[in-house]
Amino acid sequence: MGDRLFVLMQYLLPQHLISRLVGMLAHSSMPVIKDPFIRIFINHFKVNMKEAERQEPREYDSFNDFFTRSLKADARLIDNNPKHLACPVDGAISQLGKINGQQLFQAKGHEFDLTTLLGGNSELATPFKDGDFATIYLAPKDYHRIHMPCDGTLTHMVHVPGALFSVNQATAAKVPGLFARNERVVAIFDTDFGPMAMVLVGAMIVASVETVWAGLVCPKGKAVSQFNYTNQDPITLKKGAEMGRFKLGSTVVMCLPKGVSQWPTELSAGTTTRLGQMFAELN
Repeated sequence: MGDRLFVLMQYLLPQHLISRLVGMLAHSSMPVIKDPFIRIFINHFKVNMKEAERQEPREYDSFNDFFTRSLKADARLIDNNPKHLACPVDGAISQLGKINGQQLFQAKGHEFDLTTLLGGNSELATPFKDGDFATIYLAPKDYHRIHMPCDGTLTHMVHVPGALFSVNQATAAKVPGLFARNERVVAIFDTDFGPMAMVLVGAMIVASVETVWAGLVCPKGKAVSQFNYTNQDPITLKKGAEMGRFKLGSTVVMCLPKGVSQWPTELSAGTTTRLGQMFAELN
């Protein structure tokens, strides 16, 4: 009953207004606002500040600055085996497995559509039909920068406006097509094994999503925006390099073509992930 009420409230509440108001608060640089806010957050969510470059709340310009905090250089090790994909984020696996034609598994009784997820462009979706996917949820305590699983050259970016439902397990179990209806940023990279899609999914009270090549991408307008990077100087990111960040947490969906990789048997729904660990083995 509690989960149903939680989801019902999300349908009724003004999701974007709440998120923007929280975003304004999180952007405040006033010490009287940001410092207590950061301390309460650290204590409540048990954030490990020992691995952060800056460990004191007063060292951050705002709550957003804290939330997208950088880590010490040795806090994460990137698996550099060229036959492995590295995990792009700290988090927990919501689901991973095969894409069934155009359908990705969300939760028992729920799937979502590949083409819709990628912004409605069937040409971008075609290489991933019957491929593989992984959905990783970032909890509030997690490190919230997203890094490259492998070397890649950006070919396309799509901003897809949408709802801002929470993306936790309770909502995923009850909101149809959750990840293909929330606001999101789709990045397509050309890699040694073919195209790779990285989808950064927004959520309730996520103030914004940024990428390293475009800066702030969402919130941005009410229409789908598509960007083609193939006719300009290449934007190439190395394995382990930062590609984007969430200001307040959310979810990453990674899509791979059919037959290029295998998920390790030890990975399944609920498994905790750590940035840089071996995440998939290339065939």
